[in-house]
Amino acid sequence: MGSLFNSTKDRFNKYVMPTYVPGQLFVRGDGARLWDDDGNEYLDFSSGIAVCNLGHCNPRVTAAIQAQASKLVHVSNLYYNELMPKLAEKLVTEAFPDGGKAFFANSGAEANEAMIKLARKYGNATGRNIIISMVDSFHGRTLATLAATGRSKYRVGFGPDMPGFVQVPFGDIDALRTAMTPQVCGVMLEMVQGEGGVLPADPEYLRQVRALCDEKDVVMMCDEVQCGMGRVGTRFAFQSFGVTPDVVSMAKAIANGFPMGGIVARGKFGEVLTAGTHASTFGGTPLACAAALAVQEAFDQDGVLENCKTQGEYLMARLAEMTKPYAFVKGVRGRGLMIGVVLDRPAGDLRSVLLEHRLVVLTAGETVLRLLPPLVVTREQADDALGRIAAGLAGYAEKIKEN
Repeated sequence: MGSLFNSTKDRFNKYVMPTYVPGQLFVRGDGARLWDDDGNEYLDFSSGIAVCNLGHCNPRVTAAIQAQASKLVHVSNLYYNELMPKLAEKLVTEAFPDGGKAFFANSGAEANEAMIKLARKYGNATGRNIIISMVDSFHGRTLATLAATGRSKYRVGFGPDMPGFVQVPFGDIDALRTAMTPQVCGVMLEMVQGEGGVLPADPEYLRQVRALCDEKDVVMMCDEVQCGMGRVGTRFAFQSFGVTPDVVSMAKAIANGFPMGGIVARGKFGEVLTAGTHASTFGGTPLACAAALAVQEAFDQDGVLENCKTQGEYLMARLAEMTKPYAFVKGVRGRGLMIGVVLDRPAGDLRSVLLEHRLVVLTAGETVLRLLPPLVVTREQADDALGRIAAGLAGYAEKIKEN
């Protein structure tokens, strides 16, 4: 590690709260590649945790940010800016062709907070305020989104939990039906659980959830903060499963790295949050919307979604084949370019081995190696990554033998 790494680490340890434990220092990115302070090149199959879906420094997004930053950055939502309604129109039209409304914030947690508040406000009109979420879900780090999160380890030390949330097993329609008391106003789930271990929902289960929510007049909410914005091969993840929720949240990749979040709600649910009931100072600024509109243009014009499906199918098939000889690999699952390699042990050690081969990956659910390459990844880069994974698996297997 060079002097820049050491000085940065020292300054970080002295002045930044220790909520993170960083590894490498990356100073430059281009597409699916990153470079550290020593000039070493890495292949990035994390996309900043599903944020840079169009790759690092995407030309469309970079140009849009540069142009808008020289014109107008912020005026507050007390005034119109021309880009917010353009972005809202695009997202609503793509999600809910029959109509709806959008609200913009800054992050996934804020988007999910807005979705929770919408469901509560809708339900409280008839005395209902309980929200059902899923075991092993992850919805954010604020107190409300933590209470909705089904992974209890994230809530340790922050009790008491905010009341009004109940968790049921993901995929168990009978458990959901049992929990559906007259006090329930909403059901909150991910089409693909990310932090929970890259677990795609069963489409039949989702159809049953949709029918139950319709029967009980309960808001069906889809958290697409990680699995949305093209990650599974469709613009919105729910479109890949053939089931339409009432409200969908998004963030991470919506502006390809520029901080932004939001929700879109269909029909009558788009009218629930009225003037004064919710707000966000930086929500939907001209700069954020310019970046997000550039992302939507890429989806429309650059073949991004088609490439995601093609490369995702290729990677999953190759990974399933190449991992067969290793007993510690229990399977490969996912959808699009949201891929999990399931192990019989914690995945952190294998992640570290792959980093030695300069492949940046993630873990999920403790025992799952999570691959989230940019949606613009090429076949050559996919093969490059597979070669590094093959070498990493072989080296990891030798380490297991030695221990």
